[in-house]
Amino acid sequence: MTDVKDLFKYPQDVNAYGFDWGQLSVTLGPRVNGAKQFSAAVVTVPPGQGHARHNHPGSEEIIYILKGEGEQMVEDEDGTPHTETVRAGCSIFIPDSRFHSTLNTGQTEMQIFVVYSPAGPEELLKELPDFHLIPTGR
Repeated sequence: MTDVKDLFKYPQDVNAYGFDWGQLSVTLGPRVNGAKQFSAAVVTVPPGQGHARHNHPGSEEIIYILKGEGEQMVEDEDGTPHTETVRAGCSIFIPDSRFHSTLNTGQTEMQIFVVYSPAGPEELLKELPDFHLIPTGR
């Protein structure tokens, strides 16, 4: 059974996943607090950085821009890329297996909250070549 204290998490409470383009801190999910239907993370992207086009087979994703601004690309059903300028307050739905990418075009750090349903894509990120673990508190 999950301790009630594990239901409350800040990004600094968990190890972060570091990448060449930024970092991701999984704050909710099966390995963090026993969530079964989804996982969630806070993503930090420095100015001028972004993650490459990718998809999450078998999972939908919600992206919510917490701060900063950038460009969000989502491919349509035919594979044609569609890019929108996004800023704090914008929600983006990424359908199952749809390719997408994010680029921070602003002058400040971009912070994003993401939710995967079902959980799992966050674990696959550990297999990327530029993955490195950033210990809690760093």
